[in-house]
Amino acid sequence: MKTLNSIPTSKIQRATKLVTTGAKVGVNYLKYYGDKLINDKVVAKARLNKNNAEDIYDGLQQLKGSALKVAQMLSMEKSILPAAYVEKFSLAQFSVPPLSPPLVSKTFKKYFGKSPNEIFDKFNLTSKNAASIGQVHKAEKDGKFLAVKIQYPGVAESVASDLALVKPIAIKMFNIRGNDSDKYFKEVEDKLTEETNYILEIDQSKEISKKCKHIPNLKFPEYYSEYSSERIITMDWMTGEHLSEFTPKNKNQEVSNKLGQALWDFFMHQIHNLRKVHADPHPGNFLVSKDNELIALDFGCMKSIPEEFYIPYFELAKPECINNPTLFESKLYELEILRKDDSKEELIFFRAMFYEMLSLFTQPFHNEEFDFSDDEFFSRISDLGAKYAKSSELKNMNGNRGSKHFIYINRTFFGLYNLMHDLNAKNIKINNFKQY
Repeated sequence: MKTLNSIPTSKIQRATKLVTTGAKVGVNYLKYYGDKLINDKVVAKARLNKNNAEDIYDGLQQLKGSALKVAQMLSMEKSILPAAYVEKFSLAQFSVPPLSPPLVSKTFKKYFGKSPNEIFDKFNLTSKNAASIGQVHKAEKDGKFLAVKIQYPGVAESVASDLALVKPIAIKMFNIRGNDSDKYFKEVEDKLTEETNYILEIDQSKEISKKCKHIPNLKFPEYYSEYSSERIITMDWMTGEHLSEFTPKNKNQEVSNKLGQALWDFFMHQIHNLRKVHADPHPGNFLVSKDNELIALDFGCMKSIPEEFYIPYFELAKPECINNPTLFESKLYELEILRKDDSKEELIFFRAMFYEMLSLFTQPFHNEEFDFSDDEFFSRISDLGAKYAKSSELKNMNGNRGSKHFIYINRTFFGLYNLMHDLNAKNIKINNFKQY
């Protein structure tokens, strides 16, 4: 794979790259308008999506950082984005062009005053995995194999400027109105900034590993502060397959169920017992060991769940709340889904929309056991997402609604549901976490 000798770090450089990418997308649309005149419209649209996905991803992977992280987040939205985008953007999870060896050595010298070979007994300058914010190298020290994650230069400094470039597009896309809309962008900026703080990630990784190590069939690496810094993390090298590589070829239902239960218990224990959760559940953050155990990685994105959000959020998952119009509406106000300044039309629309969505999405919590391999359940979620994505009525209403905490908690559940479905996990005990 081609390596990168530099990354655009200034606001002007990064804005220029986005403008260049936008120009390529514009050319693709011109080709599409001609294509659909002489060819099948469905085929032409599929070709447009493929070309746009490739050009956008190619631009973002050169920027890396928060720009590429957004692509990674979008790759989890299988029910909203066209398949071409999901397929291409999912590469941001663990397969992007890495930094060149000279740039890796330069990063080490900046933070440790030494080259990697002066710190470790052995260090492979060629990256084993490269993702949105950093890349991983294999090293050896005192007979122990280690994974060394190095953050890309300029990532931490460019979070705010990257989001400032994206903000006008997001406001238009989601029709966000009102002076208090900044709370959503601030939530994303704060989380992305936290992800660039590797000292914080080390602390979070040690904390979660300690508090979740008792969950069966779940493993964590050990972390080494003495070989880490604000931009470099060193941990045990964990051997296994990424979840996205393991699931397509696994035909053992017992193994699927075991891994699925471990994954579900891991997230439910964090959410309900710790009130702090790994909010980045994509396949690149999980491995499957040769003993068919789940290995959890990357605790840079952790979301604390305040009590004032947790209580109404999970009350809305109960059938007795969903099916009680008065109670249901009060919870929608409590979670800022309904607003005091909503018009009559908006109140009617969003009450109905969230009743339909929550009645479906909370079904796993209405049972003692749930079958996440159920294609019909996930097809209904996909159809519902597509229905509202195409809704002209929704596009004309104020999208500035919902607590800021929805952003990462909903992302966690969407990601978790997708992973459980990919695993083909059946007979999952929903309340198993209560024993922990």
